[in-house]
Amino acid sequence: MPTDSQFQHLLIEDRDGVRVVTINRPDKLNALNHAVLTELRDAFRAIADDASVRAVVLRGAGEKAFVAGADIAELAALSPTQARDFSRHGQRMMRSIELLGKPVIAMIQGYALGGGMELAMSCHLRIAADNAKLGQPEINLGVLPGFGGTQRLLRLAGRGATLELCLTGTPIGAQRAYELGIVNRVVAAAQIEADTFALAAQLASAAPQALRGILDAVQVGGECGLDAGLEFETQAFAVCTSSNDMREGTRAFLERRKPVFVGN
Repeated sequence: MPTDSQFQHLLIEDRDGVRVVTINRPDKLNALNHAVLTELRDAFRAIADDASVRAVVLRGAGEKAFVAGADIAELAALSPTQARDFSRHGQRMMRSIELLGKPVIAMIQGYALGGGMELAMSCHLRIAADNAKLGQPEINLGVLPGFGGTQRLLRLAGRGATLELCLTGTPIGAQRAYELGIVNRVVAAAQIEADTFALAAQLASAAPQALRGILDAVQVGGECGLDAGLEFETQAFAVCTSSNDMREGTRAFLERRKPVFVGN
């Protein structure tokens, strides 16, 4: 497991198969700069290679912000070429989260704006505190979302909501984000940690190969025609039936006990 000493801006913790990754820049409302993006890339590479990690919780330090956006001071100094590279750096990192093959939950407290909302949308599930604020305010800086915001928001909330959020830059509350399908659950701020880790523990106890198959099938099916998606689902289903976890799951069901999945 990576240790906190390896990172300047992240805290890393393991809890019974759940890796907790905390962006630790509370004085900057956990804003994303090049260094933070690089550390997140390295942290998720380590997660991908660690079979003991079954699920991930991504959060921001403190209660004021998940991530309040990109680091504006750094952004303002970028040349067009540097801005292109910065955008691609963030997009690659967030795409690696999306394609991790292990469920990642964004725990959203306070602000998730700009790059913070984009980071949350790259996670597989999003739980928001009832006082959270989400938005894509880049228009107010004279730019547009650069870490995938126009594309993931379009896929989550549809064209109308995406255009409204990106063209006006106006943040929305957690309940409105839930109504638009941007977040999965809205919970009381005082309850968000307990609810997030309960969900993470549930996912960490599930069969890893089946989890990966579901994540991959939804990713593929969301980007291709129905017939191709169905065929991918069939192949993933067939692979799972050859696993020891499938035999354990079916046996446990017939024996009326809780299954113990080991990942093969």
